[in-house]
Formats: sequence, C-alpha cells, structure tokens
Amino acid sequence: MENSVEVINQLIRSRRSIFPPSYTTQDIPEEIIHTILQNANYAPTHKLTEPWRFMVFKGEGLVKLASFFSERYKAITPPEAFSQARYEAASEKVMKSNCVIVINMEVHTDKIPEWEETAAVACAVQNMWLTATAYGIGAYWGSPGVLKELGAYLGLPEDQKCLGLFFMGYHQAPEAAARRTPIEEKVTWIK
Repeated sequence: MENSVEVINQLIRSRRSIFPPSYTTQDIPEEIIHTILQNANYAPTHKLTEPWRFMVFKGEGLVKLASFFSERYKAITPPEAFSQARYEAASEKVMKSNCVIVINMEVHTDKIPEWEETAAVACAVQNMWLTATAYGIGAYWGSPGVLKELGAYLGLPEDQKCLGLFFMGYHQAPEAAARRTPIEEKVTWIK
C-alpha cells in the first residue's frame, strides 16, 4: 500500500494544464477515453445523484464542435470587423485536440443545492485529469463564456447545464514544476 501512496502523491503533484498547442497528432484510443470516463464516474456525489454528463467529440465530431465556435464568431461580429484569422482561431483549440469532452451537469435542485452538484462534477473532472495524466495525455478544462449557447447548440435538456470543455491530446510539453504557495499559509490548526 505504501507504493500506492507514493504513486497518487506523484500523480496529483505532477498534474498540469496542458494546452492544445502542445498536443501531437497521436490518437487517443477509445479504450483509454472510456477508462478516463469510467474513473470520472467514481467521483463523490451527495445522495448519489451522479450529476456528471459527458459528450465525447472525436474525428468528424471535432469538426462539428469547432464549427460552432467559428460560426458563433461570424454571427456576432459585424461585417466590417470580421477577420478571417479570428474566424479560424475560434475553432483552433478544438481542432488541435485529439478529443474534446463537453462537461455537462444534470441539476437536481429538488434533492440538493446546485453548488453540491457542481462540486461533484468538478471531482469527476479531477478524476479524469488524473487518469489522463497517468496515461501521459495532456488535458485542460476550459470554460468559455458561451456555455449557455453551447448547451443550446448541443440540445441539452432543461435540467442540464454545460460547465465547460475538457480538451485532451498526447503532448510534447516539457515538465513544469508546480507553482503553489506553502500549505502552511492556508491551514489553521485548532487543537
């Protein structure tokens, strides 16, 4: 069991946000994506509501998701301000990713406060992130300002909210040391 503690400590402390410009073209096998999602499913959840809902985009699915961002830019930009470069950049993160998982939350306000559901989804995403890190897959959770529009585009039911996108790809990013202030500055002991 001592080895398990060392492994989990190392995994937690080495997890980083790895962004799409660092991703390679190497494919993430669907079996690994399934394992990542399976581990998300073991997050803590008050009253066992299991509020996490995921939509996985790969291949042509990425093209469809990317077009949402490009077309949204085109729709909200006056013709005189339109830039082809910005139009293309709007979809760049999606297209540089091998897989994008849209993170949604099913709300159960009749059972528990919404913030607890959000916390449960965040725990599920942390499980995904740690699993991706263990596989050498770079990832990051982005929450663009268009989540409500994205939810509508995806046809989410009224009891669901979009909480962001989980970008993934094998990567060539160099290892980076954690930038954290000491825990002693954030803890008060009461004995």
